[in-house]
Amino acid sequence: MTKALVVFESMFGNTEQIAQAVAEGLRASMSVDVTEVIKAPAEPPADISLIVVGGPTEAFSMSRTKTRADAVRQGGRPGREEFGIREWIEGLPPGRSSAKLATFDTKIGRMRRLAGSAAKGAAKAGRHHGFDLALPPENFFVRDIAGPLVDGELDRARAWGQRLGELMSSSGNR
Repeated sequence: MTKALVVFESMFGNTEQIAQAVAEGLRASMSVDVTEVIKAPAEPPADISLIVVGGPTEAFSMSRTKTRADAVRQGGRPGREEFGIREWIEGLPPGRSSAKLATFDTKIGRMRRLAGSAAKGAAKAGRHHGFDLALPPENFFVRDIAGPLVDGELDRARAWGQRLGELMSSSGNR
């Protein structure tokens, strides 16, 4: 059976909810491990055929130490300031990976049209490390910095995860 690793960064819990919903959708087709980025393996296990990475869009891209510290000052969960998906992806071993990559982010719904996306940044960084994308980056929306998620986003995340899983299963990535 195909196996996926879902790695997320979440300061207010919204991105974690999306990651869990994506994992629910994936489980229709494959085995899934879900982990917060601060606990993610420095090198994904060899049996992983899909890595899904998600984080909040902060300052038009993936978070940085400063933007994570700002999030904590605004009520986000402490202890996550020093390490996020940017640092995790940068720390992955370079070279051609057999695992496919999918990326998502959470962003404020009223800023949908603004340029910048953590998912696009993560996809670009992942391609630089030798990953091929399973699907284009995906955005999920929150009402404000601390959330909550916009209505329907958890269902959309489950459906996106299910589509990813079906794509991986049908392409023979086992």
